[in-house]
Amino acid sequence: MTETKKNKYDLEERTYQFAKQVAIFCKKLPRTINNIEYLKQLIRSSGSVGANYIEANESFSKKDFRMKIKICRKEAKESAYWLRLIIETNDEKIKNEGNILRNEAIELKKIFSKVLESSK
Repeated sequence: MTETKKNKYDLEERTYQFAKQVAIFCKKLPRTINNIEYLKQLIRSSGSVGANYIEANESFSKKDFRMKIKICRKEAKESAYWLRLIIETNDEKIKNEGNILRNEAIELKKIFSKVLESSK
């Protein structure tokens, strides 16, 4: 199996890469009043997706696992929200990269929804 395919299905690595790519994206944006506030929120929520997934994998019970996965889903959804605000309030040149990240946030939300569904 290639490294790329392996990482695509390694959710811990995928959430790490998402947070890392968001951080790199954020460095490229102009430091306007709006962006500063949106970026703070985006950095927190994008990093929280992976951090909570790690905690879910170390959970003590099924109930604890499900709660952490719900938090992952919520943080992924929140990340998509902040990315949308950033995309729609900045220049065209950032839209492509922003949309790629937003799509990944939406994909992660869907994945965590499936994980929740299958953990019943």
